[in-house]
Amino acid sequence: MQEALKQAKIAFEKDEVPVGAVIVENGKIIATSHNQNLILKDPTAHAEILVMREAAKIKDSARLDGCDLYVTLEPCAMCASAIALARIRRVYYAASDIKFGAVENGARIFSSTSCHHKPEIYSGISEEESKELMQSFFRNKR
Repeated sequence: MQEALKQAKIAFEKDEVPVGAVIVENGKIIATSHNQNLILKDPTAHAEILVMREAAKIKDSARLDGCDLYVTLEPCAMCASAIALARIRRVYYAASDIKFGAVENGARIFSSTSCHHKPEIYSGISEEESKELMQSFFRNKR
């Protein structure tokens, strides 16, 4: 999670919403990314989507079986759906997102009957550090 937090800080420095993500396979980081919606002018450029794209290229596969995702904020509905499609084994996330989260809040994508792959979920890892970074970012916007 520390590497995901480093990625979130990079996003913060670029004036992007500070979310960072890492894909781990066999205990080794294979891909890292952070939110880049504004820089790439792409509404789908969430940290989770970008890190899965990178990992898929590295593995030369659309499936990320056996891979774990570490992300600093609870994934939204778009990202949760992509996680299921990629067959991510486990999702570890830091802070809950009451408003847009779709793992344990809101849409709860993995609980849907239309979801064919449900990763193991672990939340609250480095939650305070992630929350403080997010709050600081939005405090600066107001």
